[in-house]
Amino acid sequence: MTRRAALSVALAGAASLGLAACSSGNSITKQANQGDDKNYLAGDGTLAQLAPDKRGKPVVLAGKLLDGTPWSTADHPDTVIVVNVWGSWCAPCISETGELQKAWVKLKPRGVLLIGADTKESAATAAAYLKSAGATYPSLQDDGGAALVALQGKASATPTTLVLDKEHRIAARVSGPTTTATLIGLVDDVLGKG
Repeated sequence: MTRRAALSVALAGAASLGLAACSSGNSITKQANQGDDKNYLAGDGTLAQLAPDKRGKPVVLAGKLLDGTPWSTADHPDTVIVVNVWGSWCAPCISETGELQKAWVKLKPRGVLLIGADTKESAATAAAYLKSAGATYPSLQDDGGAALVALQGKASATPTTLVLDKEHRIAARVSGPTTTATLIGLVDDVLGKG
């Protein structure tokens, strides 16, 4: 056996071991292995909160709103910001839109921002969906994945909702659809704990 052939066999063996190690029982892995062609990984509703001393670096999120207006977290210092990663092609996203709108109506007067981060569709499609759903909170256009990178790898499922504290550090995350009560509770915790 040549060195090249031996290397190919060794790499193939390592790859198969790696794939076996990745097929754990978590729901995202199960979804990926289902092969149902839904083109997204839905979260399972897992909720995570981070104490102030456990939060990472501030999120720097910027882009254009669906109407083309520039938007950035830098323009909203000392503000709690809720970021919802969504798409109108995502059934769980559609099911939570009304819940997000109710939360927005309650949080906006308290100085809390809610911003969508649309993915995998045109701004026109996203805007048409939000209008038809009666959603009035702003949303960023799909930017080819830059927003997902800015969210520090914490939005691997669609939908994902992140609560950024006043320093714009990730304080809480819901992986999957959320409810008005859950979102308001998470924001209340962030506001109460700094």
